Amino acid sequence: MEGFLTGEVLACFGAAIAAGLAGIGSAVGVGIAGQAGAGVVSEDPNKFSKVLVLQALPGTQGIYGLLIAFIIMVKIGLLGGDGVVELTVAQGWSIFASAIPMGIVGLISAISQGKAAASSIMLVGKKPNELSKGMLFAAMVETYAVLALLISFLMINSIQL
Repeated sequence: MEGFLTGEVLACFGAAIAAGLAGIGSAVGVGIAGQAGAGVVSEDPNKFSKVLVLQALPGTQGIYGLLIAFIIMVKIGLLGGDGVVELTVAQGWSIFASAIPMGIVGLISAISQGKAAASSIMLVGKKPNELSKGMLFAAMVETYAVLALLISFLMINSIQL
């Protein structure tokens, strides 16, 4: 088992955690908002563009997770460069740990943002001129995803290879 948990494998697991968990959260969040959006659009198809903007918001966490995964893969030489860098187990664990904030916060914040977006979609359904307020409610959750992106990025860039 020790030969399996090399630094390179641990770093790849970190990339998978960041992209996978944040992606799952975005899929669930966009789905939650989409369910609310379908209800509003079934009543008034002219509100589709406003609803679509709100439904798309929870998708950003998946993008952030993917960005962290790309940064990890570039750092270890999996994408571009001269091949995979040989990592110590400690370096691998460090990279793995640096991906955890984006993965976990991305998962939870995307689902929470989907719920906030769904409520905002219902607001737009009743009061179409209140789109900006609805976007603000949903965007407040985004703050924590951006903070997780920042901390994961800073952690990864501080690791010396």
